[in-house]
This record gives sequence, C-alpha cells and structure tokens, in this order.
Amino acid sequence: MEQNTRPPGKTTVAPDVLVEIARMATLKVDGVSAMAPVSGGVNRIFRRGIVDGVRISIEEEVVFADLYIVLEKDINIRDTSRNVQKKVTRAIADMVGMDVGAVNIHIENIAFESDEEA
Repeated sequence: MEQNTRPPGKTTVAPDVLVEIARMATLKVDGVSAMAPVSGGVNRIFRRGIVDGVRISIEEEVVFADLYIVLEKDINIRDTSRNVQKKVTRAIADMVGMDVGAVNIHIENIAFESDEEA
C-alpha cells in the first residue's frame, strides 16, 4: 500500500486562519513595529477576513493580502516591504498550500521614539 495516498475528503481554511498567518509572518520581519488599523470605515465591519493590519481576499483559490503596517525608524522601507512580501507569501504557501497572487504593503506610520524625556 502506498503511504502518500490521502483519504477522501477535503480541507477548508477559514479566512481568519490566513489573516493570522499573514499577521504573524509580518510581525516577525525586522523593521516592522506593529500592525495598523485597516482603513475602510463601515464597509470593513461587514467583510470577513479583516482584522487590525490585515485584509485578505480569496479569488479562485488564490490569496490576495493587504497589510497595513507601522515601521521602525531608520530602516529601508523598500527592503523591509519586500521582506514582508516574501515572508507572508512563503508562510501562506508553506502552511496552507495556497497560491498567493499579491501581497500589498501599506505603510501607515513610522514609530519614532520620543528623544526627550519628561
């Protein structure tokens, strides 16, 4: 008997799982300080797969992600954004086995520390 045969059935992944994978992968990238709130007002309340910092959509079994992030000061924005795109794409592909169509990065702020102490 072949060990690689899988039993009949299917696996479904909730959008919240994809959101959490994207969020965790993003926060592990050097230079990312935090996730920022997703803009969109009332419309975001009625959409699934949206939490602070992550918007996920799935079209024809392909994942599309929009990430809203706050970066640390004194980092290269382009390099950090590319690293986030690579890490999120790889995490989704490795953990869920889905193709990723796009990972769009939205830089919402830079986390500047206060140089003056009261």
